[in-house]
Amino acid sequence: MPAQVGKRYIAASGAELIVTKGGDGTLQDGDTPLNIKEEGPPAGGSGNGEVQLGKRYAAGDGAVEVLCIKPGKVELKYDGTPMALMQPKVLPSAD
Repeated sequence: MPAQVGKRYIAASGAELIVTKGGDGTLQDGDTPLNIKEEGPPAGGSGNGEVQLGKRYAAGDGAVEVLCIKPGKVELKYDGTPMALMQPKVLPSAD
């Protein structure tokens, strides 16, 4: 199932993510695909990693970005590739 912009995805641990930049691949918790929230949490999941509230995560190629809206144990991947925590943009000072 492609990652759809604006959709909320849920992991088995209860962690929730909203897609801010979509793509054709699948969001996963380890090897288990994440479900759209309306479908309920998936049956399995590894939960080896952890997502933090308010943090953004991106696929290695930048194809997909998600925002964590409920923290939890998730080994967050996009098409089998781990997603990385995005660093905040540095803005110029307003002297």
